[in-house]
Amino acid sequence: MTKVDFKTAIPTYSAPRGRFEIVTVPASSFLMIDGHGDPNTSEQYRDALTTLYPVAYALKFLSKKDLDRDYVVMPLEALWWADDMESFTIARDKSQWSWTAMILTPDWLTMEHLDAARAAVERKGGAPALDAIRLETLDEGLAVQTLHIGSYDDEGPVLHEMHDGFIPAHGLRMTGRHHEIYLGDPRRTAPEKLRTILRQPVVPVSR
Repeated sequence: MTKVDFKTAIPTYSAPRGRFEIVTVPASSFLMIDGHGDPNTSEQYRDALTTLYPVAYALKFLSKKDLDRDYVVMPLEALWWADDMESFTIARDKSQWSWTAMILTPDWLTMEHLDAARAAVERKGGAPALDAIRLETLDEGLAVQTLHIGSYDDEGPVLHEMHDGFIPAHGLRMTGRHHEIYLGDPRRTAPEKLRTILRQPVVPVSR
């Protein structure tokens, strides 16, 4: 049985460090949970992560056992937004942030599979946000992205340059939500070595 690793199969899970690139992101299916507030202190955010991972692994084991299709569980990702975008780029007021925590899931898995995985996780207990989890397709299309290496708190200047410099300079405007892909595990990685893809969906200004 071949194990699929979507981090290598999908080109947009790689990004250059120190410069921005314009890419087309394929539509993909995700496990998602929505919330609001500072991810460092929010119980809601902790509950989302505590639920996403066991469901993601339950789906993987179901896929391998019942469908004879194996894959590597993907890293955590999140969409972020706020009424005032300076909350991201200048003020970094995390209490004002809303978010969708998510993990990419193969498109051969359906809501029926999610229901089975959710039931399996519920039997084991310890996943407090099972009622909030959903399976949804995200189609970002055209986007600007870069690889940030360092603390999450150091992203502000990079995002400011992306939003106010690169994007308008290339005849684009922002659409959709700020997207982060966490290639490093903050529990095991020093902050200065964390690897995060920063992505912003865009459209040409003429549209």
